Amino acid sequence: MSKRLLGFGIWGTGMIAEFHAKALAEIAGVKLVAAYNRSPAKGRDFAAKHGIAFAETPEALLANPDVEIVCLCTPSGDHLAPALACAKAGKHVVVEKPMCLTVADAEELLSVSAEVGRTITVHQNRRWDGDFLALRRAIDTGLLGDVFNMETFVGSFEHPCRWWHSDETFSGGAVYDWGSHHIDWILRIFGSRPQRVRAISHNRVWRDVTNADQIDVHMRWDDGREARFIQSDVAGIRKPKFYVQGTSGTAAAEYAPVTIDQLVDGRGHVAHEWHHAEVAADLRLSRYEPGYGTVDMVLPPVARVGWPFHQALADHLLLGEAVPVPAEESRDVVAVLETAHASGADGGVELTCG
Repeated sequence: MSKRLLGFGIWGTGMIAEFHAKALAEIAGVKLVAAYNRSPAKGRDFAAKHGIAFAETPEALLANPDVEIVCLCTPSGDHLAPALACAKAGKHVVVEKPMCLTVADAEELLSVSAEVGRTITVHQNRRWDGDFLALRRAIDTGLLGDVFNMETFVGSFEHPCRWWHSDETFSGGAVYDWGSHHIDWILRIFGSRPQRVRAISHNRVWRDVTNADQIDVHMRWDDGREARFIQSDVAGIRKPKFYVQGTSGTAAAEYAPVTIDQLVDGRGHVAHEWHHAEVAADLRLSRYEPGYGTVDMVLPPVARVGWPFHQALADHLLLGEAVPVPAEESRDVVAVLETAHASGADGGVELTCG
């Protein structure tokens, strides 16, 4: 690793910013040097906690010569203008997922970053989830044969997250939330965006938020392959996290919630459950062996060490290694998300994917 320290800035100081700060503190060759937040009090608290400079304005953050790359931690609907400002100021940019809300915006980001010769990448951190890596390994080694169908699900029966996760004005719509992860998984498995997309959305229970209660996205490729993603806040029983069919076998993974039990003075037993999507699940696989029948096996999650996205990003900028998430791949994810949102808003009509 080069002895030069790569300076990072952070734009927006919420939970995701804390995630970036922790990662950067544990990777050699990089340092967090400054942060900006539109709430000065929150921004100063974040800066003081991490021992870095606080920028009073976005312009001050981008004028800091020690800031070479900026991590944008703003709501989904507020990625384009800050990302363009960073690139035009000569900074590399990490955009939170989704990259933006429209293909047109994604193409503009790609064009400007290429014009100024700076890297733009998207924090698709769940590409390194252990169960997804196990699925990739099973497919890459031929255990499933040729994959022709993939279904993914996330959800439960509970009130959606508040503020920008559930307000369409900020989020862009329900599909832009977990869909930015799950559609990315699907496109990584299939290798390209689908040609046609159809989405059905429901608004039946949570009337105090503007995102749909449930969105069901169907994707079709011209060669007959298909995929499906469901996000639901009205699912009392969860469907499998993954269900993947190939010509030689089928793989599935169930969610594995983790509950921490405590005995608290004055309260007795208290149970805290982590979000169900945070725990990597075992992958169940059933493979057909000619002349023998089906053979069942369980593949554990691939062990995850350190901060793979941030390490790969540092290696890209300091050592010339490949960019961890090519922005063109994230643009294709946005194409599906944008098309699905439009289809859901139009009663589920099938649309050609942008």
